[in-house]
Amino acid sequence: MPADIRFVAKGKKGEIWLYDQVGDGWFGGMSAKSFIAELAKLGKVDTINLHINSPGGSVFDGVAIYNQLKAHPARIEVDVDGVAASIASVIAMAGDEIRMADGSMIMIHDPYTLAAGGAEEMRKTADLLDQIGANICTIYAKRTGLKESQLQAMMADETWMGAAAAIDAGFADRVTEELRVAACSNFDFSRFKHAPDKITSGTASAGHSVAQVKLAAIGKRLPRS
Repeated sequence: MPADIRFVAKGKKGEIWLYDQVGDGWFGGMSAKSFIAELAKLGKVDTINLHINSPGGSVFDGVAIYNQLKAHPARIEVDVDGVAASIASVIAMAGDEIRMADGSMIMIHDPYTLAAGGAEEMRKTADLLDQIGANICTIYAKRTGLKESQLQAMMADETWMGAAAAIDAGFADRVTEELRVAACSNFDFSRFKHAPDKITSGTASAGHSVAQVKLAAIGKRLPRS
């Protein structure tokens, strides 16, 4: 399991740190299959606290993770510790309560992919992206109460929201004032059109984000699995 992803059970409470990409690849990340296996190992917990600092990744892995969390009998509490971008924002919507650290951000946008082939293949890919976008929009609508037409416009614009804006729009419930982190990371945000400067520039030293430094500190207090 990647070093920036951790599952820990403490009695009736489970804690998960998703501080990496969604979907496994050359540079780390976690697949839905691995997530679900680790989720089962938490056992019969009453509450799961999911901490997120992720740029997103695989849509299908993310949707599968979201659905598994929604179906879990435990209360799901989500803390956006740094950034929940792209499909990571969908995973966050599984929370019965969604909290955002002061300085953290949520981003939603239309799905995209790389494709090759002839015109007919491209049309099929475009239709698939439309379907995926509609499914994601429905998930956001269920959590926020916003109209799908509003959400479609926000997704098309690639909308970045700080804690206050996310709460106003229904994407989060409250800001965690006592936890102050910069919404920065050494993740690659170059594929996004409107990533804020505080996301792309970063504020932590030695190649580590503030959220990653926080995870390292937490790790010293947690048992290794």
